Amino acid sequence: MGNCIVPYCDGPKNTNIRFTLPAVCFVWQSAMIILFGVFVRYNEEADTHWVEFKAKHNITSDIENDFYYRYPSFQDVHVMIFVGFGFLMTFLKRYGFGAVGFNFLIAAFGLQWALLMQGWFHSLDPADGLIKIGMENLINADFCVAGCLIAYGAVLGKVSPVQLMVLTLFGITLFAVEEYIILNLLHAKDAGGSMVIHTFGAYYGLSISWVLYRPNLKDSNHLNGSVYHSDLFAMIGTLFLWMFWPSFNSAICDHGDGQQRAAINTYLSLAATVLTTVAISSLFQKHGKLDMVHIQNSTLAGGVAVGTAAEFMLMPYGSLIVGFCCGLISTLGYIYLSPYLEKKLKIQDTCGIHNLHGMPGVIGGIVGAITAAAASVPVYGEEGLINTFDFTGSFKNRSPAVQGGYQAAAMCVAICFGIGGGIFVGLILRMPIWGSVTDDNCFDDSVYWEVPDKEEPAPPVLEYNNHMASNKNVTETRFTVEQS
Repeated sequence: MGNCIVPYCDGPKNTNIRFTLPAVCFVWQSAMIILFGVFVRYNEEADTHWVEFKAKHNITSDIENDFYYRYPSFQDVHVMIFVGFGFLMTFLKRYGFGAVGFNFLIAAFGLQWALLMQGWFHSLDPADGLIKIGMENLINADFCVAGCLIAYGAVLGKVSPVQLMVLTLFGITLFAVEEYIILNLLHAKDAGGSMVIHTFGAYYGLSISWVLYRPNLKDSNHLNGSVYHSDLFAMIGTLFLWMFWPSFNSAICDHGDGQQRAAINTYLSLAATVLTTVAISSLFQKHGKLDMVHIQNSTLAGGVAVGTAAEFMLMPYGSLIVGFCCGLISTLGYIYLSPYLEKKLKIQDTCGIHNLHGMPGVIGGIVGAITAAAASVPVYGEEGLINTFDFTGSFKNRSPAVQGGYQAAAMCVAICFGIGGGIFVGLILRMPIWGSVTDDNCFDDSVYWEVPDKEEPAPPVLEYNNHMASNKNVTETRFTVEQS
């Protein structure tokens, strides 16, 4: 695999340094083993000392272990990361292996690095300097990986697997830093990650795509499209994402009312987005037909946009309004904005992540800021207001209006990290040492995968393949025998 990358590299032929996929995978996995051995341990709920912890804290049942609260949501989020995102990107006619396979690769690598990076910022035990991980850490690692998978959508089919590993390495690092600034320093709330995950991931990927702009990508235009079965596979990813998105937005909310409110808000927003997307797609397409691109992507935009305000008192009708607006904006983005971005701004966005994650993520940040600023004691209750926005400790004197301002500031941080980090990483990925695929070999699995040959269709055997024809022959034979 490593050797087959070199013939497709762009850049000077006299460059002696090449990073091949086997070398990168072995080195990084070895590094992960060493770093986990040095820094990572189980937290008190996953450790064998849980029995002593229960007795010390007067816990009477194992059901109080966070595993039983979080694992169902973790399962759903995990399916979204590996099945949902993977199959959503299989729409290209000759890049299904790359879509699912490289999604698998960078997610498996990214979640390990995310556990370390997020652990150093959030789960470091000051007593012994070790990272203590449990079920919530696994969910947050998947969230971290989601940002890189979103960015992958912008460069789908145009980069090598080694470039994807580098993209993920820096993406996870940037994510952990901006997440710490937004959630800890600014104390903004973003349960479903509209800002931290979707906005950052979208503009990170778009900026990389802008830096890696390919003026001769038309050489691969014949492969930059879908066929009937590839769109059907992509729709499988859409359905998995759509069904499990309430778990995604509610996974790390407070037990009880926070989780339930987040699931309800997401559920309603997604439903409204589907109807709006279908209406706009049919209205703007010739002969009133539906465009599968819109149905695969824009139907998910409501889940993205309701993420920040998911656990707020958005109200059911508010969730429907958010879903309606996102279905409208996302679908129109695919129709009008994506061609403009490629033609005028030189941003080649393969999956249209700006329409599914970028704009809905920004809308989600705005909705979160407005909803937070409008929060009041009559609506939330005094204790509910403190609990929802964590107005405790050094933040106990913060008012809802001030919280709204910090929510808006958090959106700006996410955009700046996405664009600035994407440009920086894009410049690194332009180096010829990563084995970039050439313009005329983009969107083609055969560059990096062993692709089976197309099988020649076998001539039909009527007795086995066409029962109607076979029965007809038997009937005619019997009729002839009876006549004779």
